[in-house]
Amino acid sequence: MTYIENIFLCMVSPLLVAALCMGRRQLRFFLFCIAGMGVCLLSAYINTFLAAVCQADALAATAEIAPVVEEMMKLLPLVFYLLVFEPEGDKIKAAAITVSLAFATFENVCYLIQNGADRFSFIFFRGFGTGAMHVLCGLIVGGGLAYTWRQTWLKVAGTCGLLGAAITFHALYNLLIAHGGAAQYIAYALPVLLVAAGKLSAFRLGQMK
Repeated sequence: MTYIENIFLCMVSPLLVAALCMGRRQLRFFLFCIAGMGVCLLSAYINTFLAAVCQADALAATAEIAPVVEEMMKLLPLVFYLLVFEPEGDKIKAAAITVSLAFATFENVCYLIQNGADRFSFIFFRGFGTGAMHVLCGLIVGGGLAYTWRQTWLKVAGTCGLLGAAITFHALYNLLIAHGGAAQYIAYALPVLLVAAGKLSAFRLGQMK
C-alpha cells in the first residue's frame, strides 16, 4: 500500500520552507507547486472512488475516468486565480505550467514508490513522457485561458472547450499507454515531440519578427 498523503507531506514541507525564505516575489510559484501536488493527491482519491462506484475495469479507469478528473482538478487552481486576482496573460500561462509540472512530479514519485525504480530505460521514457503530457495540457489550457478570459462572452465556452481538448489529449495518451508495446513508447514520445515542435516554432517566429 502506498501512503500518498505521507509522500505529499514530505514533498510539500521543503516547498513551504522555501516559500517562506524566498520572499513574496517567488511565493506564487511555490503556492502553485503545492496546489498542483494537492490536486494530484485529491485526483487519486476521486479516481479510486469513481472507479469503485462505476465498477470500472483498469482500461476504463485509465482512459475514461482519470483524464476527466485530473484535468478538471488541475483547472480548479487556475479558475480560482483568475477569479480572485485577475492576472495578466503571461502569468496565467506560467501558473498553468507550474500546476501541471507539480502534478506530474508528484504522480511520477508515487509511481516510482509503488512500482520500483529498477528499470531505468522505462522510467526515463515515462518520466519525460508523462511530464511533457501534463505540461502540454497545461499549455493548452493556460495559453487558451490567457485569451478567452479577456473576452467576457468567451469565458465559459472557451474554458469548457480548452478543458475538453486537454481531456481528449490526456485520454489518448492514457489509451496508448494502456495498450502497451510499441504504442506505449509512441505515447511517451508524442508529447515530448509536440512540446519541442512548439518551442521551435515559437523560436522561429521570434526570429522572423
